[in-house]
Amino acid sequence: MNPIVIIGGGHAAAQLCAGLAEAGQAARVHLVCEEACEPYHRPPLSKTFLKSADQATQPHRPPNWFQEAGIHLHLGDPVVAVDRAAHTVRLRSGAVLPWERLVLATGSRARRLPALGEASLDNVISLRAADEAQRLRDRLAQAEQVTVLGGGFIGLEVACTALALGKKVRVIESAPRLLGRAVSPELSAHVLATHRAAGMEIVLSASAGGFQVEGSRLASVEVDGTRQPVDLLLLGIGAVPETALAQAAGLECADGIVVDAHMQTSDPAVLAVGDCTRFPDRRAGRPLRLESVQNANDQARTAVATLTGAPRAHDAVPWFWSDQGSLRLQMAGLVPAESTPGHKTVRRPGPNDTAFSLLHYVGDQLVCVESVNAPVDHMMSRKLLEAGRNPAPEVAADAAVPLKSLLA
Repeated sequence: MNPIVIIGGGHAAAQLCAGLAEAGQAARVHLVCEEACEPYHRPPLSKTFLKSADQATQPHRPPNWFQEAGIHLHLGDPVVAVDRAAHTVRLRSGAVLPWERLVLATGSRARRLPALGEASLDNVISLRAADEAQRLRDRLAQAEQVTVLGGGFIGLEVACTALALGKKVRVIESAPRLLGRAVSPELSAHVLATHRAAGMEIVLSASAGGFQVEGSRLASVEVDGTRQPVDLLLLGIGAVPETALAQAAGLECADGIVVDAHMQTSDPAVLAVGDCTRFPDRRAGRPLRLESVQNANDQARTAVATLTGAPRAHDAVPWFWSDQGSLRLQMAGLVPAESTPGHKTVRRPGPNDTAFSLLHYVGDQLVCVESVNAPVDHMMSRKLLEAGRNPAPEVAADAAVPLKSLLA
């Protein structure tokens, strides 16, 4: 049977396996994972997993689901080489797998800080996988103070978790605001004020350097010229797409593996899905690379359609979420750049004083909605964006008007 080899063990790979199994194609599938465990949910690693030593990773599927579905698993034995001419991959063990179609779901890796070098320091941790989360949980139990380098989603989620565990938390962000690449200035300001009010120390526009290492530990760091001790440091300075295999195989890459609307790479026999891809987006009018669970799931569904001979172009509204202490942030669509002509924002009150939504328009077109502690408005906003509805800003901002009614 013409095999499909999937490289990766994250959300995109797991969703792809599920979709192919539903289509009756499971017996063709070989899933090759670098980690020695079956795919698991990643979002809890920065939150609930850290809070209790009793918490285990949450698998994507029940025990033995992959085997019972007929999918061939290769765990803890990553692909080290792709031969496009021979249609084979070679695993670290030396095993060679043939393929008719190959899918790269290689994800992304945490960005490293060159000033710290590549050496592993006992109290410096990035967070992308379960083994790192386990290390972080163990170190958190002993730490009194946590320094988070980077004010993005993962950094702030870990910071809030550490604060809830009674730790002193300092967040150091080089940009002038938190979540600068992902949310609007208005939402960024609200997140900053909320976290500071909860007792978190946050330093913006900060220059961090002068890292002093003692033995196997980072002892201190200079922040804006002031030396500060380090008990435990989380590196949350972003991620880079994992494209090494694709580049070695001669596939087109540009800050991600370049794919078309059907998730096909520059070689139509090879697909790519998830955080590692740069894909065309109709709504943005330009290629994007997104790091989100929902994007991984949506792209996997598109890849299933391509692999099963019923291709349909990828055309999904991106949406994201982040749980940070008392804040549940949910975003649908992409926030326009501040300099976008015709961009305006209206605020819609939520069901209580801690809840609201920010609706972003470009001209008369609704392009993005950011919701805080307002899950119903988030769900309805996604439906409005998917349907291409553009309610008048003054109507959408009126909390007395249910967003659901604007879909009629």
